[in-house]
Amino acid sequence: MSVRKASAAVALASATLLLASTASAAPDPAQDLSNRVSAESTNRHLIAFQRIADTHGGNRAATTTGYNASVDYVAGQLRNAGFDVTTPEFEVKEKVNDAGRATTPDATYDLIPFGDTPNTPDGGFTAPLRAVAEDGTPGCEATDFEGQDFKNAIALIRRGTCTFVAKYENAVKAGAKAVIISNNVDGELDLRIPGTIPGATASKAAGTALAAKSGQQVTLELRHHNVIHHDRNVIAQTKTGRKDNVVVAGAHLDSVHDGPGMNDNGSGSAALLEVALKMGAKPKLGNAVRFTWWGAEEAGLIGSKAYAAGLTFEQQLGIALYLNFDMVGSPNPGYFVYNDPGLPYGSKHIEQAFADFYNKKNLGPEGLNVRGASDYGSFTALGIPAGGIISGGGEVKTEAQAAKWGGTANVQMDPCYHRACDHLGNINREALGRNVSAAAFVIASYAQSTEGVNGVPSRVERARMR
Repeated sequence: MSVRKASAAVALASATLLLASTASAAPDPAQDLSNRVSAESTNRHLIAFQRIADTHGGNRAATTTGYNASVDYVAGQLRNAGFDVTTPEFEVKEKVNDAGRATTPDATYDLIPFGDTPNTPDGGFTAPLRAVAEDGTPGCEATDFEGQDFKNAIALIRRGTCTFVAKYENAVKAGAKAVIISNNVDGELDLRIPGTIPGATASKAAGTALAAKSGQQVTLELRHHNVIHHDRNVIAQTKTGRKDNVVVAGAHLDSVHDGPGMNDNGSGSAALLEVALKMGAKPKLGNAVRFTWWGAEEAGLIGSKAYAAGLTFEQQLGIALYLNFDMVGSPNPGYFVYNDPGLPYGSKHIEQAFADFYNKKNLGPEGLNVRGASDYGSFTALGIPAGGIISGGGEVKTEAQAAKWGGTANVQMDPCYHRACDHLGNINREALGRNVSAAAFVIASYAQSTEGVNGVPSRVERARMR
């Protein structure tokens, strides 16, 4: 080999090594986006939501001016960043309570009628009251209704452990004529439960007082009617990436009527907005990302259900997966990933993607069965794989969880859940920062490839097998 050829070979080899080094140094898009989002920028959006609530009656609930102002804020931020934004309308039924009371011979107790259940006649009806025993899972199993005759009776059940729907349906199967679910914490419950018999909620104190009168005759009057309103979702999709394999990420934008909703769910909405703005409208990623903010989640997932119901089957097939962010800044936080049993194929891959992120941070995530009680349920009902993260609501932090996550044991993860005190002071900014980073990483990872969710081994898995 001549000196010139040898020199050329060395130069070529050096250039090849340089190119290889440069290629290996190229940042991973998911890690890059995860590094660029921050709690500080996310908190700025929370400040905006707080000020909107403060100037619109103290909340951002569906059908209110506070909610409309929240829609305008999010849509405006996205349009300024170059996104094409739509705000499709949907119908919201506002429940107006006309009567809600349970009357015994010596007292009357205020109740709140369920929405979407029948009214009692004017003046109500009288029937025996039967209280379900308050074990660890009151009303959650059919056997809880054995040993008493619930046929044509009013079933009184304490809140806790399983869903309100499960308790209601078990009472219906036992032959009850009406259902009362009493709270297990202070505060009111206003629920929509579709059903065939009248139902209502009672306060914790009223439930306790009524339970002491189990077996007595009670006159129950429950009447309500609906007023129709229109609200808006916010939809923004990247201009780049495949349009037939879209990653949809969502958070509900509305609060409850009782407060500004900074953790529930200003935190998820702000985190999602931070990810969208830092990703940009034209990212260099393989799959398009559709960012969504839903209205009237607190009224029964109404916004996301309306959106999902409007999708044709081809449009459903164009959605690779759905990621949900509902409460990610709890003041006494945990790190949970959705692990509901029976979710569509591919959902376990999403669960693992979030778990892997937290495990790399030594946070020891835990699975949580969210029981479809957020907007992801509107998509899993269509067979679309879904997953998400949550930092905790009414769950009480255990000693073991406090040891690995910090915070206070034997205290709720969000003591201000659905209360007026869910304001800016109710946010743990360390948890907010960790969770917005997790959201960014997983969203951007699936924007690169959804192979694992689709049943195809990922590139990393194929390389490992080789």
